[in-house]
Formats: sequence, structure tokens, C-alpha cells
Amino acid sequence: MPGHVSTTPERAATGAPGEGSVGEQAADEPTAQVRRLRPAGRRTTGRERHDEKITVYVSPDELVAIEQARLVLRAEHGVAVDRGRLVREAVAEMLIDLEAHGEESVVVQRLRTQ
Repeated sequence: MPGHVSTTPERAATGAPGEGSVGEQAADEPTAQVRRLRPAGRRTTGRERHDEKITVYVSPDELVAIEQARLVLRAEHGVAVDRGRLVREAVAEMLIDLEAHGEESVVVQRLRTQ
């Protein structure tokens, strides 16, 4: 599926040494500080009370697509979630991908083309 991001921890950036590959660093380069984009050691939250809130405006078509995804998850995969949980999972996937792949992440690539 286009734009799909894997949640497996084994997913790592690829490329030749010195071209942004994960885990490879020249001996004379200083160690870069890893920036954490998501809470360490936490999965996305399920059905629990959340104290923080943001408002996101979506188009009617985007809202229908989110609702259709929610219904597909329930009907075809037996996963019953509300729209908020679905959006939190999508945000978590984007953060994982951005942290792992930076410049090559799906979100950077998509936002650059707009």
C-alpha cells in the first residue's frame, strides 16, 4: 500500500556507508545526539483519558476516509477503534518513520512535494 509505514523495530535506513545508513559512523566524526520524537518505551495509548488536546481540521473527504478506515478495521480485521485512536496510531507511525529515516521519511517526502 503506498505510504504504508512498517512498525517493526528492524526497519532501518539503508544506503552506502556515510550516506545516512543507521549504525554506521566514521571514526573521526563526533557522536550525534539522537533526538527522540516520541515518548521513550511507550506504545500509543488505547482507551484511556487524555489530558492533552489538539484540534485538527480535515476536509469532508478526509473525514470520510478516516471513518471508512475505521469500519474496514472493524469489519475485515476485527479491530474496533474510535477515530481518535486511529489518528493517534497514524501519528505514532509517522513519528517512528521520521525518527528512523529523517530525510527519507514518508512525511518529509510528502510535505516537500506540496
